[in-house]
Amino acid sequence: MVSVDDALEQIKRGADEILVEGELKTKLARGKPLRVKAGFDPTAPDLHLGHTVLINKLRTFQDLGHEVLFLIGDFTGMIGDPTGKSATRPPLTRDDVIENARSYEQQIFKILDPEKTLVMFNSSWMNEMSSAELIQLAAKHTVARMLERDDFSKRYKSGQSIAIHEFLYPLIQGYDSVAMRADVELGGTDQKFNLLVGRELQKVYGQEPQVVLTMPILEGLDGVQKMSKSLGNYIGIDEPPEEMFGKLMSVSDELMWRYFELLSFRPQSEIEGFKREIEAGKNPRDIKFLLCEEIVTRFHSAEAARKAQQAFIARFQKGAIPDDMPELELSAPEGGLAIANLLKDAGLVKSTSEALRMIRQGAVKIDGEKVGDGKRVIPAGSRHVFQVGKRRFARVGVAGGSANERQ
Repeated sequence: MVSVDDALEQIKRGADEILVEGELKTKLARGKPLRVKAGFDPTAPDLHLGHTVLINKLRTFQDLGHEVLFLIGDFTGMIGDPTGKSATRPPLTRDDVIENARSYEQQIFKILDPEKTLVMFNSSWMNEMSSAELIQLAAKHTVARMLERDDFSKRYKSGQSIAIHEFLYPLIQGYDSVAMRADVELGGTDQKFNLLVGRELQKVYGQEPQVVLTMPILEGLDGVQKMSKSLGNYIGIDEPPEEMFGKLMSVSDELMWRYFELLSFRPQSEIEGFKREIEAGKNPRDIKFLLCEEIVTRFHSAEAARKAQQAFIARFQKGAIPDDMPELELSAPEGGLAIANLLKDAGLVKSTSEALRMIRQGAVKIDGEKVGDGKRVIPAGSRHVFQVGKRRFARVGVAGGSANERQ
C-alpha cells in the first residue's frame, strides 16, 4: 500500500496549488477512497492534450485507489462559463451539449479506468431544483464576493456588462460539489475562484470542505499561449497517429520537458534521467521520440506509434527532402509564427493569402508532413523544413528575438 507521503508526492507532481495540503494529508491518512471530482463543460466536441492535464491527474488518483467523479456540465454548459472572458459568452444549445457530452464520454476512457469512473451530469440535480431553491442558493453568496473574481472585477470597473446569469455559474459549479459530496476537486488555475466557492458552499451545507487542487494551463505548440483549437496550436487526442506524432516532434526542446511533466506517466526520476542524458550529449530528438511514442500509444496503439515514428524518420532518410536548400532564421513575436506568415517571410510564397490557398490545396508540408490547418502556429525554438509545392524548400529556425537570414 502506498504511504501518505508517497501518494502526496504523486498527487503534487505538476500541480500548481493545493488548498489546503494539510487537509488532503488528513483525508488520505483515513485510508478510505476519496471522491475526486473534475467538471468539464461540453463546449466543443473534441478534447485536446490541454484538456488531458486534468484527466491525467484524475488517473493518478485512480491508480492510488480513489473514485473519480467525471462531471459533464450539461446544465452549466447552457449558461456559459464566464471565466477569463471579457464579455458575456453565448450559451450552447441543448443539442450542442448532448452531442459534445457523448463525444467526451467516448474519449475520456482512453485515459481513465471505466471501472473506477462515475460519469455524472449536473442536469440530474439542477433540473430538479425549484426556482425557490435556486434563489435560496443565490442567497448564500454575495455580490461583493463575486466581484472579487478577477474577470468580473475588471469588467465591472471598465463599465462592461455582467449578466446576472453569469453570477449563477460559479454558484452552480460550487453546488455540484455539495450534490456530489466531493472530497477533492480538480481544475485549471483559471478555475480557482469557482473551486473555492464549492468549498464555502459545502461548509454552509454542513459538509467537510473539499480540497482544491489546481493544475497549470498547458501551453500549445507555440510555447506561449494556452493550447486552443481556435489558436491553431493544439494537438487533438483523436488526430491521426502520424499527425499527432509530427506535431509533438515540432515542440521546442525546452517545451518538451513541460509536456513530459504534465502529459507523461513516466516516473519523475526517469524524466530527470533523460535530462542528464541530454546534458551528457544525447540528441534531444531521441528523448522526444519517447514522449511521442507514449502519447500516441495512449490514444491509438503501440503499433500505430511505431509506424508513426518510422514514417517520421523516413521523411528524412529516404530522399524525400533535399539536403541542399536555403536556411533562414525568423523572429517569432510572442513565441510563435503563424504558418502563413512564416511561409511568406521565408520567401516560399508571395503573400499570406497564397500561403493559405496552398495549404487548402494540400501543397504545404512541414518536415515532409502535409499541413491541413491554416491557423497552425510554429513555436519559437523549433527548426523545420518547409515545403511549398514540389520544388520550393527552406529550412527555417524560429527564434524569439530578431533574426537574420543566413545562406
